Amino acid sequence: MKNVILLDLDGTITDPKIGITKSVQYALSHFDIHVADPNELCHFIGPPLRESFREFYGLSEEDAELATAKYRERFAPTGIYENEIYDGMKGLLKSLKESGKTLILATSKPTAFAVRVLEHFDIAEYFTFISGAELSGERSDKYEVITYALEKCGISDLDSCVMIGDRKFDIIGAKAAGISCIGVLYGYGDEAELSEAGADYLVLDVLELEQLLNGGLDLWETT
Repeated sequence: MKNVILLDLDGTITDPKIGITKSVQYALSHFDIHVADPNELCHFIGPPLRESFREFYGLSEEDAELATAKYRERFAPTGIYENEIYDGMKGLLKSLKESGKTLILATSKPTAFAVRVLEHFDIAEYFTFISGAELSGERSDKYEVITYALEKCGISDLDSCVMIGDRKFDIIGAKAAGISCIGVLYGYGDEAELSEAGADYLVLDVLELEQLLNGGLDLWETT
């Protein structure tokens, strides 16, 4: 029985596309890199920010740190609120909490920002623990986020846990931590990415996620 449910934030609980892509656009402009269409920056949604600046634009470690600081200049006051909660998600969180499930947020976003997002959408009360990165970048890998949460919550029965996320990083992190995982296809990772990463199950939307969680995860079949 899966009584401990860990959820990613961006692309799983909320759609942060506008705020993240415009803030990345702002940060890149500092380096004279101009991306006209913010839709081209959606690959920044999910993985650790510093890593993405290095991987996608070849920035040095020092410049990636500066790019992250520039990103936050726009994101902290504005971009964080250019965000929408997925239809049906608040009701799902409420019903899971009321049924006795332990809900944990497991995000690579800095904890301080994650708390503000949950409070903005009035859903913080449903979470027992919020596990995120430090502003310094420490604990941004999803495996570290997950294991930190389980340790802090005193959870040792890994069979009771499931991680829900929209990118391969969520699935890879869950597998490394030894827990089951659900990939959601309404976020920013496609079926190929999530399947290749080893998702135990894939769902198309929040309704299908709710049906799976309420139907009993012990009945899963591997995708």
